[in-house]
Amino acid sequence: MKPGDLELFSTEELIDELLRRTTFQGVIIHARGGAKSRHWNGERVFRVRFNANLQLEEASRLLDVVSQQISRGGADW
Repeated sequence: MKPGDLELFSTEELIDELLRRTTFQGVIIHARGGAKSRHWNGERVFRVRFNANLQLEEASRLLDVVSQQISRGGADW
């Protein structure tokens, strides 16, 4: 796949493909209406998605760990 090939797919299609993969074990957080620019005015609604490789409790714990790490200012883990 060439780097430009990804431009042919919508964000939703790419997320759906990632969630279909049995090797994916993680959580995806994305803007519900899509993000047309880096900055926005007002409120933005986000979706949290994960596949059958994680149970709800596991996804919740993962998000908790990520949240704690972000609040400590750490990016290396």
